[in-house]
Amino acid sequence: MSTINTHSFSHDPRNLRVLAFDVFGTVVDWFDSVRTEVNRRMDVDAAAFASDWRAGYAPAIAAVTRGDLDWTLIDDLHRMILDDLLSQYGVTMTEPDRYSLNRIWHFLDPWPDSAAGLRALRPAYTLCTLSNGNLGLLTDLVRHSDLAFDCLLSAEIFRKYKPDPETYFGVARTFDVSPSQVMLVAAHHNDLAAARECGLMTAYIERPEEFGPHAIKDVSPKPDNDFHARDLLHLAEQLTHFRR
Repeated sequence: MSTINTHSFSHDPRNLRVLAFDVFGTVVDWFDSVRTEVNRRMDVDAAAFASDWRAGYAPAIAAVTRGDLDWTLIDDLHRMILDDLLSQYGVTMTEPDRYSLNRIWHFLDPWPDSAAGLRALRPAYTLCTLSNGNLGLLTDLVRHSDLAFDCLLSAEIFRKYKPDPETYFGVARTFDVSPSQVMLVAAHHNDLAAARECGLMTAYIERPEEFGPHAIKDVSPKPDNDFHARDLLHLAEQLTHFRR
């Protein structure tokens, strides 16, 4: 039997204890879920509307981080973006319907491998979310898709949005482990890079259709990540080599 060379990793994977997961795009398919709901409710280009809604996310987070906005939950940021989009698209919608549509972010469907992948990883590791989504939203997502997380960690707890270092260090503090014993699992290289700066291991998950089938992402491997996987089941296969 061949021996795994652990020198290629930033830390020894045999010491890994906690897997922290980005959620939007990594565990759940936000684009198709939002597009489907928008298409059901409005006579607009649903794919464009879904993409525009998500495009407002990063600027809204940045506004909170800069202090231009007071601390604001993702639910409320999503609603602010939605109200602006409805105006831009010339759509009239009642307050109850706006509230109801905004709740779609609580019920996004998972990628086909997500539930099984988490179940495969859970026997050997503590699994938690590390999401900018607020706790109520994450709770609904987990219940909606029966996702096997041991703990929900959110920017709401730390009152800092990723990529603030407090979020990554906060995972290690929560479980009383060193940052090197935590691995961030994400489909976004900027998130992973920020986690590495804090001493975490990183695993990139390919989600080429995160932004829809007509906006395929480049999911080429980057050498700075410790693992690169097609999906969560593939990550579980790779990590079996290091389970004690």
